[in-house]
Amino acid sequence: MHASILHILNTTKTRIRTFGPQIYPESTKAGFEKRDFFSAVADAKADGRVPVIAEVKPASPGKTFRDITPATAAELAWEMEEAGAVAVSVLTEPGVFRGSLENLDAVRKKVCLPVLRKDFIIDRAQLEETESDLVLLIAGILGGELGSFVELALEKGFEPLVEVHDRKELDSALETDARVIGINNRDFETLKIKLGTTEELASLIREYDLDHGTKHLIISESGMNSTGDVRRVIQAGVDAVLIGSALMESASVFDKTREFVQSVCWR
Repeated sequence: MHASILHILNTTKTRIRTFGPQIYPESTKAGFEKRDFFSAVADAKADGRVPVIAEVKPASPGKTFRDITPATAAELAWEMEEAGAVAVSVLTEPGVFRGSLENLDAVRKKVCLPVLRKDFIIDRAQLEETESDLVLLIAGILGGELGSFVELALEKGFEPLVEVHDRKELDSALETDARVIGINNRDFETLKIKLGTTEELASLIREYDLDHGTKHLIISESGMNSTGDVRRVIQAGVDAVLIGSALMESASVFDKTREFVQSVCWR
């Protein structure tokens, strides 16, 4: 596992141990209604659009894109929604990625789209911190606990998006009740990008679904910087793409999101 990933895990453990979970008051949870991610993806496809999960991402390991306050996060998310994104992903890891739960909360209040909480979930207490429609669970980090975290997320009303990097992690993910699998093209050891990871693993998921009568939604994550990249992973059989860095680096988040949304015609 790359040093920066280990650093994030260590700081996350320290944060939970020192401060405990940031429990939101019950009033914020009252009346929470999960937004339907599956319908959002299906509607985009039927409309000939690429289902893009657009990410509010202040930073990544070794790179800062921009400081993002809750007000800025909400504005960016609104631009993403207007440009045709099917969901918004919000980084809540505060150290390396400079995200926050406040950003997540502001985004969900601003847009009507499903919202994904993207963080390094390693403690059950983190699933008590706030509400979101989807929550990221990373197979390579949770290991043998993945199944129980998927169950708990479902119990709490989240749609778990299980992220995998290789065949072994994919096998673990397919043993759980998760319906959404994210294939991360960034290698956990080297942090290098390889879109071939999506091509390899997406076909295995499709084979599994044919053999078992199941249906997983497949998302390609990381490393898509051009419409050509998006077309490549869509042709590999994915249902949606998650794009962060390319949007954050663009002069116009609206224009860049729309460019990716319109990069393939499904019909």
